[in-house]
Amino acid sequence: MSLAHAIASILLQSPRTGYELSKEFNEKVSCYWQATSQQIYRELARMQDKHWVEVEVLPQSARPDKKIYSLTDTGKQELISWIAEPSEPTAIREELLVKVRSGFIVPEDILIREIERRKQLHQQKLDYYHSVEPEFGDLDHLSRPQRHLYLTLRAGIRYETMWIEWCDEAIASLLM
Repeated sequence: MSLAHAIASILLQSPRTGYELSKEFNEKVSCYWQATSQQIYRELARMQDKHWVEVEVLPQSARPDKKIYSLTDTGKQELISWIAEPSEPTAIREELLVKVRSGFIVPEDILIREIERRKQLHQQKLDYYHSVEPEFGDLDHLSRPQRHLYLTLRAGIRYETMWIEWCDEAIASLLM
């Protein structure tokens, strides 16, 4: 998956400014795709060059002009083509697992502290996802777009839950 496809998936819902896209990434997309504001703005420029997005510039007096990005028909067709392609699982690149693998060369408490810290970070993210979940309301009556967004939230909840459970398991094992 490219960042352009992640951006297009957000713009499919409604036009957004670069700032709003960054906020959406931080609040709702970060459980499966991460990007900095700089990366998003660079990718928006590339998407504009490919005619996947168009920009409406709204002049502002005391601030820089506001740019609102919309997905074009060409961008939507690219997203449709990409969705139809097979996808492969993404390789795991997890620094903590490398530390655990070689952690036998340091006292266990060093590794346990790091795992506890990571568990806390995953718990904070899980708490946030659970706080967002009620916004979907009656799950039996979600619109099709809402259902698809909800499924990504559920994946984030399960991901964070898995990490919390693994952290507990690892700590218990290291304390033996």
